[in-house]
Amino acid sequence: MRIQLENISPDSKSSFRLLHNPRLNHLFFWHIHPEYELVYIEGANGTRHVGSHIAQYKESDLVLIGSNIPHLNFDYGIQTDYKKEVLHINPTFKNNVFNEISELSEIFQLFERSQHGIAFTGLTKAIVGERLKKLHALTPFQQFLEILNIFEILSTSDEFFLLHDNPVVNKYNKKEQERLRKVYGFIDEHYQRKIEVDEVAALCNLGKSAFCRYFKKATGSTFIEFLNQYRIGQAKRLLLMGKNVSETCYECGFEGLSYFNRTFKKVVGENPSKFKKKILNS
Repeated sequence: MRIQLENISPDSKSSFRLLHNPRLNHLFFWHIHPEYELVYIEGANGTRHVGSHIAQYKESDLVLIGSNIPHLNFDYGIQTDYKKEVLHINPTFKNNVFNEISELSEIFQLFERSQHGIAFTGLTKAIVGERLKKLHALTPFQQFLEILNIFEILSTSDEFFLLHDNPVVNKYNKKEQERLRKVYGFIDEHYQRKIEVDEVAALCNLGKSAFCRYFKKATGSTFIEFLNQYRIGQAKRLLLMGKNVSETCYECGFEGLSYFNRTFKKVVGENPSKFKKKILNS
C-alpha cells in the first residue's frame, strides 16, 4: 500500500480548523503539516505512531502533536464504531497570540512541549475528550473560547507523558523540503522492491556522488540507512497488523531474513519477534 505524504495548508487567516469524526480508517496516511494538531479518538484500540514513537493505545487516546512532526492517522485499520475529533492550530497563532499575551504563557509553554509529542491520560483525557466532541455544535466564536479553555486545561495538567526525549524539529528550508519530498514519495511507492541509488539521484537531477553528499548533509543519514529505517518503520506496522517475520521481511523490500533481522535490531534495538511480543503484550 502506498503511503501518502502531504502538507495541510488551511486559510492563513483562520486560527483553528476542526474535523468532526473524519474517517480515514481505510487509509494508511503518514503525513506532515506545519499546523499543530490535537487529536482525540475513542471506541478503538489502535496504533499511535508519531515521529519515531510507536505504541498501542486502548479504548481512547488524546495527543497534541507539534508542528511538522510526521504522524499516522490514529484510526488506521480500526473496525469498531469509533469517534474522532481532530483540531488543527495555525502555527502563527502560537507566536502571535500565545507568546504575546502574558495570561496565555502557560499555553505557549504547552505548545513548546508539543514538539516532543504529548499523550494525555486519566481525567484530563476524559474531560478534554468530551469537550472536543461538542465543539462542532458551537458557533465559531464559542468554538474559539472553548478551544482556549481546552488548552488551559491541558497546559496545567500533570496527566501526560512525552513521546520523544528530545523535540522533533523541522530543519529543512522550503526548497530542501520539496526535493526531499520527491525522494520520500519515491520511497513510498517503491520501497517493496530493490531501489538503486542512481535512479533516486536522477529524480533530483544529481549525479550519484553529489546526491549521496547532499542526502547525508540534509538528513544526517546515508540514503541506504534512511531507506532501511523507512522499511523498518513499515515492518513495525506489518508486525503489529499480524504479519509474521518472514512475510514482513519480503513485503518491506528486504532480500533475506538474516539481513532483515540484523537491520531491525540495529534500528529498533531488539529483534522483530521480541518487538512484536512486547508491544502487543503492553
